[in-house]
Amino acid sequence: MSDLDSPSPADTLDGASTVEVRTSASAALIPTIRAVASDLAARADFDLDAISDLRMAVDEACATLVDVAAPTSWLRCTFLVRPERIEVHAQVQTKHAEAVVSTDTFGWRVLQTLADDVTVHHDPGVDGVGPTVGIRLDKRSGDVMR
Repeated sequence: MSDLDSPSPADTLDGASTVEVRTSASAALIPTIRAVASDLAARADFDLDAISDLRMAVDEACATLVDVAAPTSWLRCTFLVRPERIEVHAQVQTKHAEAVVSTDTFGWRVLQTLADDVTVHHDPGVDGVGPTVGIRLDKRSGDVMR
């Protein structure tokens, strides 16, 4: 199979495309990730309410993770864009394996309201890779019946 015959990355993901943004885990850089989320949703033809909800959900998820990040950590956000929804995986390295994202805060309730689905995941780290904590959220385009 030649390079011309090989499927594009979007084709291999059932028509989805993937965008990854990686920055220092700093609150000052969250607006950059928020802008990427808004742009991707607009290009996917989400309605204005869904774009706004996704932007605010990404902002809240990133702010939550920056609070538990190790001092020299990175913040990585991966966006899986489909025509009817965007799935966001945000993750930071933590200083200790015991670091947790609190799910009993007002911010977490806001995040649950803005996203169609939201979960937390923890990875204790192995083979020289430190522990990580992440948030996964889904946002539908707004045209899909809930």
